[in-house]
Amino acid sequence: MQIPKMIVFDLDDTLAPSKSELPQEMANLLTQLLRQTAVAVISGGDIRQFKTQLLAPLTQALGSKQRLLRNLHLMPTCGTRYERYADGSWQTLYNETLTEGEKRRAIRSLQECARELQLWESATWGDIIEDRGSQITFSALGQAAPSEAKAAWDPTGAKKNALAVAVQKQLPELAVRSGGSTSVDITRAGIDKAYGIKKLTEHNWITPQQMLFIGDRLDPAGNDYPVKALDTVPCVAVKNWRECANLLHEMLTAIGD
Repeated sequence: MQIPKMIVFDLDDTLAPSKSELPQEMANLLTQLLRQTAVAVISGGDIRQFKTQLLAPLTQALGSKQRLLRNLHLMPTCGTRYERYADGSWQTLYNETLTEGEKRRAIRSLQECARELQLWESATWGDIIEDRGSQITFSALGQAAPSEAKAAWDPTGAKKNALAVAVQKQLPELAVRSGGSTSVDITRAGIDKAYGIKKLTEHNWITPQQMLFIGDRLDPAGNDYPVKALDTVPCVAVKNWRECANLLHEMLTAIGD
């Protein structure tokens, strides 16, 4: 098997359960994969979430092999930010930060539309709206809601899709898209996971065809879909981190790791 020059992953419900730490099995698999090729992770979460959810367990799994972090590419907030490991620390290559005015308009619109649609919950696990610098994120049940509650709140995606449509009408100058299981993300127009893919190709001198993207929301309403819509990057859909782990086991076995 010829391994892609770069494998790009979604984070929540692809590498790990939503907002949860990378399982030990997945951390071990990524350690093996980093010895073979470049790995990128692109997600709606901010850099703090990447550090606690991904980097902490992965760094522990790497042990004395911290040098392999040079093969890891981090793209928080749907690719609006790009982090690379060099000289023993993470360095920011770019950060598409929203202006204060854009943030205020985004937050106000989310609050108004969520209440009009009766989607503003009173009992939540943490803040409903989060300023991630380059992205404003609405999480209907709060940032720390358990996976089971998220899955039950909007199993078809109809609620968050309706909210995204309503907010987009108020904010035509920004990009509003359905995010994770209960979230809606707002960024600058033209910035989504496809934007992140294009940045990865530019910075690493590779073509989209030399990549492989793996995510759980490649359906037309999902936040991984912009990558599929490029029609140049090979994509594989998984239902959860366990299915992704099985795929990586097969891949690593095929290349003789």
